[in-house]
Amino acid sequence: MFTHPELWSFAANWYRFLDIHAPLDSFKPLLTDDVQLVFPEATVSGFEGYSGWYNNVINIFFDEVHTLKVADIVKQSDSVCEVHVVVNWHASIWDAPAARSTRLMMDADQTWEVKRLSNGNLAVSKYIVNFMTYESGSCKL
Repeated sequence: MFTHPELWSFAANWYRFLDIHAPLDSFKPLLTDDVQLVFPEATVSGFEGYSGWYNNVINIFFDEVHTLKVADIVKQSDSVCEVHVVVNWHASIWDAPAARSTRLMMDADQTWEVKRLSNGNLAVSKYIVNFMTYESGSCKL
């Protein structure tokens, strides 16, 4: 069975990697081979699909801060868990040749499917951004 603390730790680590723009290979053990990811701007699958998405977004967003607010178990079996995730995300964006960057500030509501691998580790098999709630003064995606 899955526990709230282990899912919270897993999700918090995921977002820490995003904040520091961790090397792409850092994410490989966190994703199943057949992972499906649904972002507002793209739907991708597999590590190759994630790689293209990741390499694109780390060149758009900077000064990122992800703050995990919710990582609740919706339902689970022995090897699969559906998790409701809410993360507060702040990031800066610079669109050349603008004189200044803009700030993105929002809560992102997500649904994750997490599997327990044969080695006991967790990995995301499905990652869906359901909707975003922008904070006052935020730029828009």
